[in-house]
Amino acid sequence: MRKKTALISVVAMGLLLLAGCGKSSSSSDTSKITGKITIVGSTALQPLVEKAAETYQDDHSGLTIGVQGGGSGTGLSQVSTGAVTVGNSDIFAEQKDGVDAKKIVDHKVAVVGIAPVVNKETKVTNLSKSQLADIFLGKVTNWKVLGGADQEIVVINRASGSGTRTVFDSIILPKQTAKQTQEQDSNGTVQKMVASTPGAISYLAFSYSNDNVQALSIDKVQPTSKNVENNNWKIWSYEHMYTKGSPKYATAKFISYIQSEKIQNSLIKKLGYISISDMQVEKDAKGNIEEINK
Repeated sequence: MRKKTALISVVAMGLLLLAGCGKSSSSSDTSKITGKITIVGSTALQPLVEKAAETYQDDHSGLTIGVQGGGSGTGLSQVSTGAVTVGNSDIFAEQKDGVDAKKIVDHKVAVVGIAPVVNKETKVTNLSKSQLADIFLGKVTNWKVLGGADQEIVVINRASGSGTRTVFDSIILPKQTAKQTQEQDSNGTVQKMVASTPGAISYLAFSYSNDNVQALSIDKVQPTSKNVENNNWKIWSYEHMYTKGSPKYATAKFISYIQSEKIQNSLIKKLGYISISDMQVEKDAKGNIEEINK
C-alpha cells in the first residue's frame, strides 16, 4: 500500500513539474518579444495599428511600438531606406515613384473603403461619377447646380503623397489632374475641416467617416463595406504594412497579430475596416480586378 502511495506521489510530482515547465516556456516565449518597432505612414491605417499596438503591448511589456502618420508616400520612402521598421501604405509600393518595390516586403492587413464626404449644409447626398469629377476639376463651383444649397463649393484635397488621394484619383480622375486647391496631409484633419467648413467636399477612409459629415453615394451606390467586398463600390484599397526585407521576430509577430482571426473578426470591423477574408474580389498593383473563388 505504501509503495502504491509513493508511486502516485512521484507521478503527481512529475505532472506538476511538466506543467511548470510548460508555463515557464510560455512565459519565455512572451519575454522574447522585446525591443522597439517604429511605424510610419498612412493615416487611413493609423487608427487600426494604434489600437492593435495598444492591446498587443498589454501582453508584451518588453515591447515598445510607436505609430505615426505622415502619409503613404512617407511610409514607403522611409521603410525603403531603413529609417523606420514598418511603412504603412494605402497603395502598392509599385505605385510610388522612387521606391524599389523589390527591396521591401508587402504584408496586407485589411481593406479600406474611401468615400467622398461633404459638409451637411450642402444638402447633397448623391452624385454621379462625372459630377464628382467635375467638382474636383473645377468645372462645377456651386452646389445649386447639383440640386443642393446655393453655396460655393470648397474643395479640400489630400496632399500629393497621400495614398488615399492616389486611390481616389485613379477611380474618379483617371488620366486627369484635379484643379489646384487647398491640401491637407491627414484623414483626421480633413474630417474636421469638412465638418466645420460650409460648402466643403473631400474624401475620407471609411474609418474616419462619422455623423459630423455627409458621406455621398455615387450613382446611387452607397459607400458600405458590403459594396466594397463585391466591388460595387469602386474606391477601395488594401492596407499594407511594408518591411525592408523579411521582418524581424518582434515585428513579424505583431503583423501576424493584426492578421489573426481575433483582430480580423473584431477590431477591424469595429473601426470601419474590411477583413481581407471577406473580399469577393482581389486587386493588383495595376488596378486589375479578379473574382476570388471560394
